[in-house]
Amino acid sequence: MSRRLKTAFAAVLVALTGAIAAQPANATATHGAKPTIVLVHGAWADASSWSGVIARLRSDGYPVLAPANPLRGLASDAAYLDNLLATVDGPVVLVGHSYGGAVITNAAGADPDVKALVYVSAIIPDEGESVFGLATKYEGSEIGDNTITTVPLASGDADVYVKTENFADIFAADLPRSTSALLAVTQRPVTYGALTEPSGKPAWKTIPSWALISRDDHVIPLQAQRFMTARAKSHTVEVSASHAALISKPGAVTQVIETAARSTN
Repeated sequence: MSRRLKTAFAAVLVALTGAIAAQPANATATHGAKPTIVLVHGAWADASSWSGVIARLRSDGYPVLAPANPLRGLASDAAYLDNLLATVDGPVVLVGHSYGGAVITNAAGADPDVKALVYVSAIIPDEGESVFGLATKYEGSEIGDNTITTVPLASGDADVYVKTENFADIFAADLPRSTSALLAVTQRPVTYGALTEPSGKPAWKTIPSWALISRDDHVIPLQAQRFMTARAKSHTVEVSASHAALISKPGAVTQVIETAARSTN
């Protein structure tokens, strides 16, 4: 190599080194990275209900978290989710099913990394509204005194279960009976207080949202879902599914989530 060429090569190397050093330490790692999808389950379910969705998202290269929603109180559940989100680096798409929709509505506003909200057969409250109030705003919900069982708690609150004999028809009518029977037995209760607690400032007023509406939902009636998604100005898709659309229609749910995720780029 000639002396002139060596000098030119050295100058280029110095320039490149300086440019790399000027970049943030994580610039290369985060450039073009897909957002983390955080999936929040609702009442009478657990994180395993997202299994079909998780498999599809991971196959498409998305990092995924599906935490256990405590189901103890709306404000406390949102605070728990806030603490989890603080451990996630980079942009986040926050997804909520059923009662989980109320939780993400209350949690997302505290984290600037949340770039999109996705509601799946979900409650989407405004400030001061309750989950139970919205679910029963229109006719069609089959959640009531004759279909639930309550277990008193030492705190003075009560755990609410859907009766096992009613679970399939109310929650998962489009799933095989053997599957819905298993879901009924393993359901996680939500407290009565969580269902009646007034919601806080809604994140959907400042963060764009997407929604999947279940037309055959017997927990949150179709009219209620349409009302809430229209008010939130959500990009909406409707499917023929029960309240358990995340289990019975994982492909459709994944498609809505990935559409929201692509908007964050």
